[in-house]
Amino acid sequence: MFRTSRQLSKPALTIRPKIAINGARPASTQHSTKATKAIKTSFWTTGRVLGFSAFTGTLSYLVGSNNVDPLHIFGAKKTAEPVYANQKDMKKAIRELRECFGEDAVSTDDDDLHAHGYSEWSSINIDQLPVAVAYPKSTEQVSQIAKVCYKYKIPMIPYSGGSSLEANFAAPYGGMSIDFSFMDKILELHEDDMDVVVQPSVPWMGLNESIKDSGLFFPVDPGPTAKIGGMVGTSCSGTNAVRYGTMKEWVVNLTVVLADGSIIKTRRRPRKTSAGYNLTNLFIGSEGTLGIVTEVTLKLTVIPQETSVAVVTFPTIRDAAAASSKVMRAGVPIAAMEIMDDVQMGVINKTGATKRKWKEVPTMFFKFSGTKAGVQENIKLVKAISKVHKGGNFEFTTDAKEQKELWSARKESLWSMLALRKGDLEVWSTDVAVPLSRLPDIIEVSKKEMDELGLFASILGHIGDGNFHESILYNRKDPRERAAVEKCVKDMVDRALEMDGTCTGEHSIGLGKKASLLKELGTDTLNVMKSIKLAIDPHWLMNPGKIIDFPS
Repeated sequence: MFRTSRQLSKPALTIRPKIAINGARPASTQHSTKATKAIKTSFWTTGRVLGFSAFTGTLSYLVGSNNVDPLHIFGAKKTAEPVYANQKDMKKAIRELRECFGEDAVSTDDDDLHAHGYSEWSSINIDQLPVAVAYPKSTEQVSQIAKVCYKYKIPMIPYSGGSSLEANFAAPYGGMSIDFSFMDKILELHEDDMDVVVQPSVPWMGLNESIKDSGLFFPVDPGPTAKIGGMVGTSCSGTNAVRYGTMKEWVVNLTVVLADGSIIKTRRRPRKTSAGYNLTNLFIGSEGTLGIVTEVTLKLTVIPQETSVAVVTFPTIRDAAAASSKVMRAGVPIAAMEIMDDVQMGVINKTGATKRKWKEVPTMFFKFSGTKAGVQENIKLVKAISKVHKGGNFEFTTDAKEQKELWSARKESLWSMLALRKGDLEVWSTDVAVPLSRLPDIIEVSKKEMDELGLFASILGHIGDGNFHESILYNRKDPRERAAVEKCVKDMVDRALEMDGTCTGEHSIGLGKKASLLKELGTDTLNVMKSIKLAIDPHWLMNPGKIIDFPS
Protein backbone atom coordinates (compact mmCIF):
# COMPACT_ATOMS: atom_id res chain seq x y z
CA MET A 1 0.00 0.00 0.00
CA PHE A 2 1.28 3.46 -0.85
CA ARG A 3 1.24 6.05 1.89
CA THR A 4 -0.59 9.21 0.84
CA SER A 5 0.82 12.58 1.84
CA ARG A 6 -1.39 15.01 3.66
CA GLN A 7 -0.31 17.60 1.15
CA LEU A 8 -0.52 17.16 -2.59
CA SER A 9 3.18 17.78 -3.12
CA LYS A 10 6.15 18.09 -0.85
CA PRO A 11 8.14 21.33 -0.77
CA ALA A 12 10.74 21.50 -3.50
CA LEU A 13 14.09 20.12 -2.42
CA THR A 14 17.28 22.00 -3.07
CA ILE A 15 19.35 19.49 -4.99
CA ARG A 16 22.51 20.01 -7.05
CA PRO A 17 22.60 21.97 -9.31
CA LYS A 18 19.55 24.17 -9.73
CA ILE A 19 18.87 24.49 -13.45
CA ALA A 20 17.00 27.33 -15.05
CA ILE A 21 14.63 25.86 -17.62
CA ASN A 22 13.96 28.19 -20.53
CA GLY A 23 10.68 28.13 -22.40
CA ALA A 24 7.44 26.95 -20.84
CA ARG A 25 6.45 28.04 -17.36
CA PRO A 26 6.86 25.35 -14.69
CA ALA A 27 3.58 23.89 -13.46
CA SER A 28 4.21 24.19 -9.75
CA THR A 29 1.47 23.60 -7.23
CA GLN A 30 1.50 27.36 -6.59
CA HIS A 31 -0.07 28.32 -9.93
CA SER A 32 -3.12 30.54 -9.87
CA THR A 33 -6.29 29.06 -11.30
CA LYS A 34 -6.65 32.21 -13.41
CA ALA A 35 -4.28 31.49 -16.26
CA THR A 36 -3.19 34.52 -18.22
CA LYS A 37 -2.26 32.58 -21.32
CA ALA A 38 -4.06 29.90 -23.27
CA ILE A 39 -2.66 27.42 -25.73
CA LYS A 40 -3.54 28.59 -29.23
CA THR A 41 -3.17 25.39 -31.20
CA SER A 42 -5.49 23.25 -33.21
CA PHE A 43 -6.77 19.99 -31.81
CA TRP A 44 -4.71 17.14 -33.27
CA THR A 45 -6.27 13.77 -33.79
CA THR A 46 -4.02 10.78 -34.41
CA GLY A 47 -5.03 10.78 -38.07
CA ARG A 48 -4.08 14.43 -38.45
CA VAL A 49 -0.79 13.83 -36.67
CA LEU A 50 0.19 11.04 -39.05
CA GLY A 51 -0.92 13.06 -42.04
CA PHE A 52 0.99 16.04 -40.82
CA SER A 53 4.14 13.96 -40.31
CA ALA A 54 4.26 13.32 -44.04
CA PHE A 55 4.78 17.02 -44.66
CA THR A 56 7.81 17.24 -42.37
CA GLY A 57 9.76 15.19 -44.91
CA THR A 58 10.15 18.29 -47.12
CA LEU A 59 11.10 20.56 -44.26
CA SER A 60 14.89 20.25 -44.55
CA TYR A 61 14.69 21.14 -48.24
CA LEU A 62 12.60 24.23 -47.53
CA VAL A 63 14.95 25.38 -44.82
CA GLY A 64 18.07 24.78 -46.88
CA SER A 65 16.92 26.25 -50.19
CA ASN A 66 14.67 29.13 -49.15
CA ASN A 67 15.87 30.27 -45.75
CA VAL A 68 12.46 29.40 -44.38
CA ASP A 69 12.08 29.14 -40.61
CA PRO A 70 10.35 25.78 -40.10
CA LEU A 71 8.58 27.05 -36.99
CA HIS A 72 7.11 29.86 -39.09
CA ILE A 73 5.84 27.35 -41.66
CA PHE A 74 3.85 25.52 -39.01
CA GLY A 75 2.81 28.60 -37.07
CA ALA A 76 4.78 27.39 -34.08
CA LYS A 77 5.82 30.91 -33.14
CA LYS A 78 2.18 31.80 -32.74
CA THR A 79 1.68 28.97 -30.26
CA ALA A 80 1.27 30.31 -26.75
CA GLU A 81 3.64 29.24 -24.06
CA PRO A 82 2.09 26.14 -22.43
CA VAL A 83 0.28 26.60 -19.15
CA TYR A 84 0.05 23.42 -17.14
CA ALA A 85 -2.43 22.20 -14.55
CA ASN A 86 -2.88 24.15 -11.35
CA GLN A 87 -3.17 22.50 -7.95
CA LYS A 88 -6.93 22.17 -8.12
CA ASP A 89 -6.88 20.43 -11.51
CA MET A 90 -4.03 18.18 -10.42
CA LYS A 91 -6.12 17.00 -7.48
CA LYS A 92 -9.06 16.33 -9.81
CA ALA A 93 -6.87 14.25 -12.10
CA ILE A 94 -5.48 12.18 -9.22
CA ARG A 95 -8.99 11.58 -7.91
CA GLU A 96 -10.25 10.47 -11.33
CA LEU A 97 -7.37 8.04 -11.80
CA ARG A 98 -7.85 6.55 -8.36
CA GLU A 99 -11.54 6.08 -9.06
CA CYS A 100 -10.61 4.22 -12.26
CA PHE A 101 -7.76 2.05 -11.01
CA GLY A 102 -7.85 2.07 -7.22
CA GLU A 103 -6.36 4.17 -4.44
CA ASP A 104 -2.89 2.64 -4.80
CA ALA A 105 -2.63 3.31 -8.53
CA VAL A 106 -1.48 6.89 -7.91
CA SER A 107 0.95 7.84 -5.16
CA THR A 108 1.69 11.25 -3.67
CA ASP A 109 3.97 9.82 -1.02
CA ASP A 110 6.95 12.07 -0.32
CA ASP A 111 9.49 9.28 -0.73
CA ASP A 112 7.94 8.17 -4.01
CA LEU A 113 8.05 11.70 -5.39
CA HIS A 114 11.69 12.08 -4.41
CA ALA A 115 12.64 8.72 -5.94
CA HIS A 116 11.01 9.73 -9.23
CA GLY A 117 12.49 13.22 -9.42
CA TYR A 118 16.03 12.77 -8.13
CA SER A 119 18.72 10.30 -9.21
CA GLU A 120 22.01 9.48 -7.50
CA TRP A 121 23.21 8.26 -10.89
CA SER A 122 22.65 11.54 -12.68
CA SER A 123 25.22 14.31 -13.06
CA ILE A 124 22.32 16.78 -13.17
CA ASN A 125 19.50 17.12 -10.64
CA ILE A 126 16.97 19.90 -10.08
CA ASP A 127 14.86 21.17 -7.21
CA GLN A 128 11.44 20.28 -8.68
CA LEU A 129 9.73 16.93 -8.13
CA PRO A 130 6.70 15.33 -9.81
CA VAL A 131 3.40 15.97 -8.05
CA ALA A 132 2.23 12.37 -8.33
CA VAL A 133 3.37 8.93 -9.52
CA ALA A 134 1.02 6.66 -11.49
CA TYR A 135 1.55 2.89 -11.67
CA PRO A 136 -0.23 1.47 -14.74
CA LYS A 137 -0.51 -2.27 -15.42
CA SER A 138 -1.35 -2.27 -19.13
CA THR A 139 -1.24 -0.22 -22.32
CA GLU A 140 -4.93 0.55 -21.85
CA GLN A 141 -4.28 1.98 -18.39
CA VAL A 142 -1.44 4.12 -19.75
CA SER A 143 -3.86 5.38 -22.40
CA GLN A 144 -6.42 6.29 -19.72
CA ILE A 145 -3.74 8.09 -17.68
CA ALA A 146 -2.72 10.05 -20.78
CA LYS A 147 -6.32 11.02 -21.52
CA VAL A 148 -6.77 12.40 -18.01
CA CYS A 149 -3.43 14.23 -18.15
CA TYR A 150 -4.33 15.61 -21.60
CA LYS A 151 -7.68 16.81 -20.27
CA TYR A 152 -6.06 18.76 -17.41
CA LYS A 153 -2.80 19.64 -19.24
CA ILE A 154 -0.53 17.69 -16.90
CA PRO A 155 3.07 16.89 -17.96
CA MET A 156 3.78 13.14 -18.28
CA ILE A 157 7.22 11.68 -17.51
CA PRO A 158 7.83 7.95 -18.24
CA TYR A 159 9.96 6.05 -15.73
CA SER A 160 11.39 2.54 -15.96
CA GLY A 161 14.88 1.66 -14.67
CA GLY A 162 15.74 5.06 -13.20
CA SER A 163 19.47 4.69 -13.99
CA SER A 164 19.83 7.40 -16.65
CA LEU A 165 22.66 9.90 -16.31
CA GLU A 166 21.38 13.16 -17.81
CA ALA A 167 18.24 13.80 -15.70
CA ASN A 168 16.16 12.08 -18.39
CA PHE A 169 13.28 11.40 -15.98
CA ALA A 170 13.46 14.61 -13.93
CA ALA A 171 10.24 16.64 -13.61
CA PRO A 172 11.12 20.32 -14.25
CA TYR A 173 7.41 21.19 -14.60
CA GLY A 174 6.04 18.90 -11.91
CA GLY A 175 3.32 16.73 -13.37
CA MET A 176 2.76 12.97 -13.40
CA SER A 177 5.58 10.43 -13.34
CA ILE A 178 4.39 7.20 -15.00
CA ASP A 179 6.21 4.25 -13.43
CA PHE A 180 6.15 0.94 -15.33
CA SER A 181 7.07 -1.25 -12.35
CA PHE A 182 3.99 -3.44 -12.92
CA MET A 183 4.58 -3.65 -16.68
CA ASP A 184 7.50 -6.07 -16.51
CA LYS A 185 6.25 -9.05 -18.52
CA ILE A 186 7.70 -10.94 -21.45
CA LEU A 187 4.52 -11.09 -23.54
CA GLU A 188 5.52 -13.31 -26.46
CA LEU A 189 8.65 -15.22 -27.47
CA HIS A 190 8.81 -16.25 -31.14
CA GLU A 191 11.78 -18.60 -31.24
CA ASP A 192 11.51 -19.46 -34.93
CA ASP A 193 11.25 -15.77 -35.86
CA MET A 194 13.98 -14.83 -33.38
CA ASP A 195 12.06 -11.99 -31.74
CA VAL A 196 10.36 -11.25 -28.44
CA VAL A 197 7.62 -8.84 -27.30
CA VAL A 198 8.20 -7.22 -23.90
CA GLN A 199 6.82 -4.50 -21.65
CA PRO A 200 8.99 -1.48 -20.73
CA SER A 201 10.05 -2.58 -17.25
CA VAL A 202 11.66 -5.84 -18.37
CA PRO A 203 15.40 -5.69 -17.46
CA TRP A 204 17.69 -6.70 -20.30
CA MET A 205 19.65 -9.06 -18.04
CA GLY A 206 16.45 -10.69 -16.79
CA LEU A 207 15.26 -11.07 -20.37
CA ASN A 208 18.41 -12.94 -21.38
CA GLU A 209 18.22 -15.16 -18.32
CA SER A 210 14.59 -16.03 -19.12
CA ILE A 211 15.19 -16.94 -22.77
CA LYS A 212 18.62 -18.59 -22.54
CA ASP A 213 17.19 -22.12 -23.07
CA SER A 214 15.99 -21.02 -26.52
CA GLY A 215 19.59 -20.58 -27.65
CA LEU A 216 18.85 -16.89 -28.33
CA PHE A 217 19.82 -13.66 -26.61
CA PHE A 218 19.32 -9.90 -26.78
CA PRO A 219 22.82 -8.40 -27.31
CA VAL A 220 22.43 -4.75 -26.24
CA ASP A 221 24.09 -4.53 -22.81
CA PRO A 222 24.21 -1.16 -21.01
CA GLY A 223 24.39 -0.89 -17.20
CA PRO A 224 23.16 -3.99 -15.35
CA THR A 225 20.09 -2.21 -13.92
CA ALA A 226 18.82 -0.85 -17.26
CA LYS A 227 15.34 -1.77 -18.45
CA ILE A 228 13.99 -1.98 -21.96
CA GLY A 229 11.76 1.13 -21.78
CA GLY A 230 14.61 3.40 -20.75
CA MET A 231 16.92 1.73 -23.25
CA VAL A 232 14.47 2.61 -26.04
CA GLY A 233 14.04 6.16 -24.73
CA THR A 234 17.76 6.92 -24.67
CA SER A 235 18.75 4.77 -27.69
CA CYS A 236 21.44 3.24 -25.52
CA SER A 237 24.09 0.69 -26.39
CA GLY A 238 26.79 -0.87 -24.21
CA THR A 239 29.89 -3.02 -24.44
CA ASN A 240 28.56 -5.19 -27.29
CA ALA A 241 27.87 -2.25 -29.61
CA VAL A 242 31.05 -2.69 -31.64
CA ARG A 243 29.78 -6.09 -32.81
CA TYR A 244 26.00 -5.84 -32.58
CA GLY A 245 25.21 -2.15 -32.85
CA THR A 246 22.95 0.02 -30.69
CA MET A 247 19.34 -0.13 -29.55
CA LYS A 248 17.90 1.20 -32.79
CA GLU A 249 19.22 -1.84 -34.69
CA TRP A 250 17.34 -4.26 -32.43
CA VAL A 251 13.84 -2.78 -32.13
CA VAL A 252 11.34 -4.19 -34.62
CA ASN A 253 8.28 -2.19 -33.58
CA LEU A 254 6.77 -0.22 -30.73
CA THR A 255 3.36 0.24 -29.18
CA VAL A 256 3.12 3.89 -28.22
CA VAL A 257 0.55 5.95 -26.31
CA LEU A 258 0.37 9.50 -27.65
CA ALA A 259 -0.30 12.63 -25.62
CA ASP A 260 -4.08 12.48 -26.11
CA GLY A 261 -4.25 8.79 -25.12
CA SER A 262 -4.33 7.40 -28.68
CA ILE A 263 -2.57 4.06 -29.09
CA ILE A 264 -0.47 3.38 -32.18
CA LYS A 265 1.81 0.59 -33.39
CA THR A 266 4.75 1.86 -35.42
CA ARG A 267 4.90 -1.16 -37.77
CA ARG A 268 4.31 -4.93 -37.83
CA ARG A 269 6.65 -7.79 -36.99
CA PRO A 270 8.76 -8.67 -40.04
CA ARG A 271 12.40 -7.66 -39.74
CA LYS A 272 12.30 -5.94 -43.09
CA THR A 273 9.79 -3.37 -44.35
CA SER A 274 9.69 -0.31 -46.58
CA ALA A 275 6.10 0.58 -45.69
CA GLY A 276 5.85 4.28 -44.98
CA TYR A 277 7.78 6.48 -42.59
CA ASN A 278 10.15 4.93 -40.07
CA LEU A 279 8.10 5.87 -37.01
CA THR A 280 9.86 3.22 -34.93
CA ASN A 281 13.16 5.09 -35.08
CA LEU A 282 11.39 8.40 -34.54
CA PHE A 283 10.44 7.27 -31.03
CA ILE A 284 13.75 5.52 -30.23
CA GLY A 285 15.96 8.08 -28.51
CA SER A 286 13.11 10.57 -28.06
CA GLU A 287 13.18 10.12 -24.24
CA GLY A 288 9.40 9.99 -24.05
CA THR A 289 9.04 13.49 -25.50
CA LEU A 290 6.86 12.24 -28.38
CA GLY A 291 4.95 9.37 -26.79
CA ILE A 292 5.00 6.70 -24.10
CA VAL A 293 6.32 3.31 -25.19
CA THR A 294 4.29 0.46 -23.62
CA GLU A 295 5.36 -2.58 -25.66
CA VAL A 296 8.56 -3.35 -27.59
CA THR A 297 9.27 -6.08 -30.12
CA LEU A 298 12.98 -6.88 -30.06
CA LYS A 299 15.12 -8.85 -32.46
CA LEU A 300 17.15 -11.66 -30.93
CA THR A 301 20.27 -13.41 -32.17
CA VAL A 302 21.90 -16.79 -31.65
CA ILE A 303 24.13 -17.29 -28.61
CA PRO A 304 27.67 -17.70 -30.02
CA GLN A 305 29.19 -21.16 -30.10
CA GLU A 306 32.34 -19.94 -28.36
CA THR A 307 33.14 -16.86 -26.25
CA SER A 308 36.47 -15.77 -24.82
CA VAL A 309 37.48 -12.76 -22.76
CA ALA A 310 40.97 -11.25 -22.74
CA VAL A 311 42.72 -8.51 -20.76
CA VAL A 312 45.89 -6.67 -21.79
CA THR A 313 47.69 -3.68 -20.25
CA PHE A 314 49.38 -0.71 -21.99
CA PRO A 315 51.94 1.88 -20.80
CA THR A 316 49.75 4.86 -21.80
CA ILE A 317 46.12 5.57 -22.59
CA ARG A 318 47.15 6.72 -26.08
CA ASP A 319 48.85 3.41 -26.81
CA ALA A 320 45.68 1.58 -25.84
CA ALA A 321 43.48 3.85 -27.97
CA ALA A 322 45.80 3.51 -30.94
CA ALA A 323 45.69 -0.29 -30.62
CA SER A 324 41.89 -0.23 -30.64
CA SER A 325 41.82 1.81 -33.85
CA LYS A 326 44.17 -0.67 -35.54
CA VAL A 327 42.06 -3.63 -34.42
CA MET A 328 38.99 -2.06 -36.03
CA ARG A 329 40.89 -1.11 -39.19
CA ALA A 330 42.17 -4.68 -39.51
CA GLY A 331 38.57 -5.87 -39.74
CA VAL A 332 38.76 -8.20 -36.74
CA PRO A 333 35.14 -9.13 -35.82
CA ILE A 334 35.61 -8.28 -32.15
CA ALA A 335 32.56 -8.77 -29.91
CA ALA A 336 33.52 -6.00 -27.47
CA MET A 337 36.52 -3.77 -26.81
CA GLU A 338 36.64 -1.67 -23.65
CA ILE A 339 39.24 0.58 -22.03
CA MET A 340 39.87 1.75 -18.46
CA ASP A 341 42.66 4.06 -17.39
CA ASP A 342 45.06 3.67 -14.46
CA VAL A 343 42.80 5.63 -12.10
CA GLN A 344 39.77 3.47 -12.87
CA MET A 345 41.76 0.27 -12.30
CA GLY A 346 42.79 1.75 -8.94
CA VAL A 347 39.13 2.43 -8.13
CA ILE A 348 38.29 -1.21 -8.77
CA ASN A 349 41.06 -2.29 -6.40
CA LYS A 350 40.14 0.22 -3.67
CA THR A 351 36.51 -0.86 -3.52
CA GLY A 352 37.18 -4.58 -3.79
CA ALA A 353 34.51 -4.79 -6.49
CA THR A 354 36.16 -7.90 -7.95
CA LYS A 355 37.98 -10.85 -6.40
CA ARG A 356 41.32 -10.13 -7.99
CA LYS A 357 43.92 -7.37 -7.72
CA TRP A 358 44.49 -5.50 -10.99
CA LYS A 359 47.56 -3.68 -12.28
CA GLU A 360 46.85 0.04 -12.01
CA VAL A 361 47.77 0.93 -15.59
CA PRO A 362 45.69 1.58 -18.73
CA THR A 363 43.91 -1.69 -19.47
CA MET A 364 41.91 -3.01 -22.40
CA PHE A 365 39.26 -5.71 -22.20
CA PHE A 366 38.39 -7.75 -25.29
CA LYS A 367 35.52 -10.11 -25.88
CA PHE A 368 35.67 -12.60 -28.75
CA SER A 369 32.75 -14.69 -29.97
CA GLY A 370 31.92 -16.99 -32.85
CA THR A 371 33.09 -20.45 -33.85
CA LYS A 372 35.94 -22.05 -31.91
CA ALA A 373 38.32 -21.70 -34.84
CA GLY A 374 37.23 -18.12 -35.49
CA VAL A 375 37.74 -17.08 -31.88
CA GLN A 376 41.25 -18.52 -31.79
CA GLU A 377 42.18 -16.76 -35.03
CA ASN A 378 40.84 -13.42 -33.80
CA ILE A 379 42.74 -13.72 -30.53
CA LYS A 380 45.99 -14.20 -32.47
CA LEU A 381 45.32 -11.12 -34.62
CA VAL A 382 44.47 -8.85 -31.67
CA LYS A 383 47.42 -10.15 -29.68
CA ALA A 384 49.79 -9.23 -32.53
CA ILE A 385 48.32 -5.74 -32.92
CA SER A 386 48.51 -5.12 -29.16
CA LYS A 387 52.16 -6.13 -29.11
CA VAL A 388 53.00 -3.58 -31.81
CA HIS A 389 51.42 -0.90 -29.59
CA LYS A 390 53.41 -1.90 -26.49
CA GLY A 391 50.72 -4.15 -25.04
CA GLY A 392 51.66 -6.38 -22.12
CA ASN A 393 50.83 -10.02 -21.52
CA PHE A 394 47.56 -11.25 -22.99
CA GLU A 395 45.39 -12.98 -20.39
CA PHE A 396 42.35 -14.74 -21.80
CA THR A 397 39.95 -17.54 -20.96
CA THR A 398 37.02 -19.48 -22.39
CA ASP A 399 35.83 -20.66 -18.97
CA ALA A 400 32.47 -19.01 -18.21
CA LYS A 401 33.27 -18.36 -14.54
CA GLU A 402 36.68 -16.89 -15.32
CA GLN A 403 35.18 -14.78 -18.12
CA LYS A 404 32.73 -13.26 -15.69
CA GLU A 405 35.57 -12.46 -13.28
CA LEU A 406 37.72 -10.86 -15.99
CA TRP A 407 34.85 -8.82 -17.43
CA SER A 408 33.52 -7.84 -14.00
CA ALA A 409 36.12 -5.09 -13.65
CA ARG A 410 34.60 -3.22 -16.60
CA LYS A 411 31.01 -3.83 -15.55
CA GLU A 412 31.68 -2.68 -11.98
CA SER A 413 33.42 0.57 -13.00
CA LEU A 414 30.67 3.14 -12.34
CA TRP A 415 29.45 1.37 -9.22
CA SER A 416 33.00 1.30 -7.90
CA MET A 417 33.30 5.05 -8.43
CA LEU A 418 29.97 5.68 -6.69
CA ALA A 419 31.10 3.55 -3.76
CA LEU A 420 33.90 6.04 -3.05
CA ARG A 421 31.49 8.89 -2.34
CA LYS A 422 31.49 10.35 1.16
CA GLY A 423 29.76 13.42 2.52
CA ASP A 424 29.09 15.89 -0.28
CA LEU A 425 31.08 14.01 -2.91
CA GLU A 426 29.34 13.18 -6.18
CA VAL A 427 30.33 11.51 -9.44
CA TRP A 428 29.98 13.40 -12.71
CA SER A 429 29.77 10.80 -15.46
CA THR A 430 29.32 11.79 -19.08
CA ASP A 431 30.20 10.54 -22.55
CA VAL A 432 31.12 11.65 -26.08
CA ALA A 433 31.90 9.81 -29.31
CA VAL A 434 34.23 10.71 -32.17
CA PRO A 435 35.33 9.16 -35.48
CA LEU A 436 37.69 6.26 -34.77
CA SER A 437 40.77 7.99 -36.18
CA ARG A 438 40.41 10.86 -33.69
CA LEU A 439 40.01 8.65 -30.63
CA PRO A 440 43.67 8.55 -29.51
CA ASP A 441 43.88 12.36 -29.77
CA ILE A 442 40.78 13.18 -27.73
CA ILE A 443 41.42 10.56 -25.08
CA GLU A 444 45.01 11.74 -24.55
CA VAL A 445 44.07 15.42 -24.20
CA SER A 446 40.98 14.72 -22.07
CA LYS A 447 42.98 12.48 -19.75
CA LYS A 448 45.61 15.22 -19.31
CA GLU A 449 42.97 17.85 -18.48
CA MET A 450 41.26 15.56 -15.98
CA ASP A 451 44.56 14.82 -14.23
CA GLU A 452 45.19 18.57 -13.94
CA LEU A 453 41.98 18.95 -11.91
CA GLY A 454 43.72 17.26 -9.01
CA LEU A 455 40.57 15.23 -8.39
CA PHE A 456 39.78 11.56 -8.55
CA ALA A 457 38.91 11.28 -12.24
CA SER A 458 39.00 8.45 -14.75
CA ILE A 459 38.42 7.55 -18.39
CA LEU A 460 36.69 4.41 -19.57
CA GLY A 461 34.55 3.42 -22.47
CA HIS A 462 33.53 1.53 -25.57
CA ILE A 463 36.43 2.54 -27.72
CA GLY A 464 35.63 0.05 -30.45
CA ASP A 465 33.01 2.52 -31.70
CA GLY A 466 34.74 5.75 -30.68
CA ASN A 467 32.66 6.22 -27.51
CA PHE A 468 34.26 6.96 -24.13
CA HIS A 469 33.26 8.28 -20.71
CA GLU A 470 34.71 10.58 -18.10
CA SER A 471 33.90 9.97 -14.43
CA ILE A 472 34.97 12.65 -11.94
CA LEU A 473 34.57 12.56 -8.16
CA TYR A 474 34.04 16.10 -6.82
CA ASN A 475 32.53 18.11 -3.96
CA ARG A 476 29.15 19.37 -5.11
CA LYS A 477 29.09 22.12 -2.47
CA ASP A 478 32.43 23.63 -3.46
CA PRO A 479 31.63 26.27 -6.15
CA ARG A 480 35.22 26.51 -7.35
CA GLU A 481 35.60 22.74 -7.63
CA ARG A 482 32.27 22.36 -9.37
CA ALA A 483 33.13 25.12 -11.85
CA ALA A 484 36.43 23.41 -12.67
CA VAL A 485 34.68 20.08 -13.31
CA GLU A 486 32.02 21.73 -15.47
CA LYS A 487 34.71 23.40 -17.57
CA CYS A 488 36.60 20.14 -17.97
CA VAL A 489 33.48 18.32 -19.14
CA LYS A 490 32.43 21.19 -21.42
CA ASP A 491 35.89 21.30 -23.01
CA MET A 492 35.75 17.56 -23.67
CA VAL A 493 32.34 17.88 -25.34
CA ASP A 494 33.41 20.88 -27.41
CA ARG A 495 36.57 19.05 -28.47
CA ALA A 496 34.47 16.08 -29.61
CA LEU A 497 32.27 18.39 -31.69
CA GLU A 498 35.34 20.02 -33.25
CA MET A 499 36.41 16.52 -34.31
CA ASP A 500 33.05 15.99 -36.05
CA GLY A 501 31.89 13.87 -33.12
CA THR A 502 28.80 13.93 -30.92
CA CYS A 503 28.04 15.27 -27.46
CA THR A 504 26.66 11.88 -26.41
CA GLY A 505 27.22 8.40 -27.72
CA GLU A 506 24.68 6.59 -25.53
CA HIS A 507 23.53 8.64 -22.52
CA SER A 508 21.16 10.81 -24.57
CA ILE A 509 20.41 14.53 -23.98
CA GLY A 510 17.95 14.87 -21.08
CA LEU A 511 18.37 18.20 -19.29
CA GLY A 512 22.13 18.11 -19.17
CA LYS A 513 23.22 18.39 -22.80
CA LYS A 514 20.66 20.59 -24.53
CA ALA A 515 23.16 23.40 -25.11
CA SER A 516 25.63 20.90 -26.58
CA LEU A 517 22.95 19.47 -28.87
CA LEU A 518 22.35 22.96 -30.25
CA LYS A 519 26.08 23.32 -30.95
CA GLU A 520 26.16 19.91 -32.58
CA LEU A 521 23.15 20.18 -34.88
CA GLY A 522 22.34 23.88 -35.17
CA THR A 523 19.18 25.94 -34.83
CA ASP A 524 17.51 24.81 -38.06
CA THR A 525 17.80 21.12 -37.19
CA LEU A 526 16.47 21.70 -33.68
CA ASN A 527 13.59 23.69 -35.17
CA VAL A 528 12.67 20.64 -37.24
CA MET A 529 12.62 18.58 -34.03
CA LYS A 530 10.43 21.19 -32.34
CA SER A 531 8.03 21.19 -35.27
CA ILE A 532 7.66 17.42 -35.12
CA LYS A 533 7.04 17.56 -31.37
CA LEU A 534 4.44 20.29 -31.75
CA ALA A 535 2.67 18.21 -34.38
CA ILE A 536 2.48 15.11 -32.17
CA ASP A 537 2.32 16.84 -28.78
CA PRO A 538 0.81 20.31 -29.34
CA HIS A 539 0.38 21.06 -25.63
CA TRP A 540 4.01 20.07 -24.86
CA LEU A 541 2.95 17.49 -22.25
CA MET A 542 5.28 14.58 -23.00
CA ASN A 543 8.39 14.76 -20.78
CA PRO A 544 8.74 18.53 -21.34
CA GLY A 545 12.12 20.18 -20.91
CA LYS A 546 14.10 17.24 -22.27
CA ILE A 547 16.17 17.37 -25.49
CA ILE A 548 14.61 20.64 -26.71
CA ASP A 549 12.89 23.63 -25.12
CA PHE A 550 9.59 25.14 -26.15
CA PRO A 551 9.94 27.56 -29.11
CA SER A 552 10.63 31.06 -27.84
